[in-house]
Amino acid sequence: MVYRVYVEKKAELAHEANGLLSELRNLVGLQSLTGLRVINRYDVEHIDGALFDKAVRTIFSEPQLDTVSAELDAKGGIVFAVEPLPGQFDQRADSAAQCIQLQSQGDRPTVRSAKVYVLEGALSEEDVAAVKKYVINAVESREATLEKPETLAIEYAIPEKVATVEGFILLDEAGLAALLDTLGLAMDLDDLKFLQAYFRDEEKRDPTITEIRVVDTYWSDHCRHTTFSTHIDDVKIDDPAVAAAYRRYLAARVEVYGEEKAAKRPQTLMDIATIGTKVLKKRGLLPELDESEEINACSIHVTAKVNGEDQDWLLMFKNETHNHPTEIEPFGGAATCIGGCIRDPLSGRAYVHQAMRVTGAGDPRKSLAETVPGKLPQRKLCQTAAAGYSSYGNQIGLATGHVAEVYHDGYVAKRLECGAVVAAAPACNVRRERPAAGDVVVLLGGRTGRDGIGGATGSSKSHNMKSLTTMASEVQKGNAPEERKIQRLFRNPAVTRLIKRCNDFGAGGVSVAIGELADGLAIDLDAVRKKYDGLDGTELAISESQERMAVVVAAEDADKFIAYASAENLEAYRVAVVTEEARMVMTWKGQTIADLSRDF
Repeated sequence: MVYRVYVEKKAELAHEANGLLSELRNLVGLQSLTGLRVINRYDVEHIDGALFDKAVRTIFSEPQLDTVSAELDAKGGIVFAVEPLPGQFDQRADSAAQCIQLQSQGDRPTVRSAKVYVLEGALSEEDVAAVKKYVINAVESREATLEKPETLAIEYAIPEKVATVEGFILLDEAGLAALLDTLGLAMDLDDLKFLQAYFRDEEKRDPTITEIRVVDTYWSDHCRHTTFSTHIDDVKIDDPAVAAAYRRYLAARVEVYGEEKAAKRPQTLMDIATIGTKVLKKRGLLPELDESEEINACSIHVTAKVNGEDQDWLLMFKNETHNHPTEIEPFGGAATCIGGCIRDPLSGRAYVHQAMRVTGAGDPRKSLAETVPGKLPQRKLCQTAAAGYSSYGNQIGLATGHVAEVYHDGYVAKRLECGAVVAAAPACNVRRERPAAGDVVVLLGGRTGRDGIGGATGSSKSHNMKSLTTMASEVQKGNAPEERKIQRLFRNPAVTRLIKRCNDFGAGGVSVAIGELADGLAIDLDAVRKKYDGLDGTELAISESQERMAVVVAAEDADKFIAYASAENLEAYRVAVVTEEARMVMTWKGQTIADLSRDF
């Protein structure tokens, strides 16, 4: 049986509804809209009536602030509801389900939430359509039915096999170009030709679709920084100060690489960005730099005074941009910007204690009529992204000491969403070893869904008018309480000293987070726990679901690590084994769906 309840703030506390009403009247220009109500709707299944009644009073509502009802009283208004797209993480529903389970000490019920809007006034169909357009972002949500369903269970088609791209190694240039377009790959035609040559000459077989998707992710601009690695052949600079800086860069190249190598080495934006550090290192001025094969964040050794005693600590810095995700879904994009930024030094076993947010946008004061077709209004981007960032930071408990937003018309083309963090940990708590054959890879944290699939490649593509309606799967939804649990776990030195190497799940999911841990890996995708059924092997391999870590431990330490995680209410389980042969092998349902040489 499905139980339903409607929860609405009392009139004097209806700040969300009043704020939205003001925006719709003053920004959208709907002066005929005279009233608006916002109601949270919850559907719950696999729960008994008594427990549901208790949850209504203690979980779904605050009696002092809310009114609740089993039926919707629209009072002649125009009603529509909005819900997350299937497969999108719904933190409101997830938190409610966890709280009910805590109350009952039994099984976790199924909860689904939606927002119901009641519009009042003499509104035309065009007016109602304008309201829906303003509140519904098609990449993350949709209009929901007003009828109560008989069940909340969703029937997912169960995939059986990952397809091989038959005839791939025999395709001519036109065929490769057509495949590039059909699959919507981020790589260019030359990359695809190179991939074809590898499978034709080395593997002597056609690739699976998983292998193509995995390589496309690895080679995306997001992961490989292809734009920053573009060779710069001709430089013309008008500004004298910039020209002088460029001459200093050329001199630094000679100092670092030597005159002969500097003449042959390509000039790139990446080289310009890193040459300063290389010069300092060459001169022996970076003795504090912490270097290892594990690259999670910029890390230096510092002396910290703890209870009057000098101790060796690691201080870590990391920044991350989420321009594309925030452009298409500002709340989730900004939230996972800071969330992903935190996870990088966290995977280095450091505790993140400070943050900074720097963003760039067009003028948010402009009317909605001036919005570039195919894009969200700048005002909505600015306000919703700020809410997303602060929501994640507040839930995880992180102080953001500096926030700055730059307004310039250049940011209309692409928003800037940059987060930066500082973290620290006692050096004695951080163990770094090269994984050995037989070591176990443990997946820690959240479950895997379709959210974020294609995020790395999507952020590496140019975008067009269809981007806001075709990139739903690339949207990432944060779950700050889950990441907070990982933070708590990694504060325990008994835990961190078990870890040989660690990588956070970001761009590319399993294929990158686990794939980067060692040269040889046997990955069992059947072991990856899912948010819901229906995901095939390719989706499990590249999903960018948030709040996950890949941890390498010795085989004999795996059970101990998993027990520590369980004590923090975190799921942790074996998903891969380190192997001698330098190949990344993924299996799913008895099928080898990826088998790639590390040399390639």
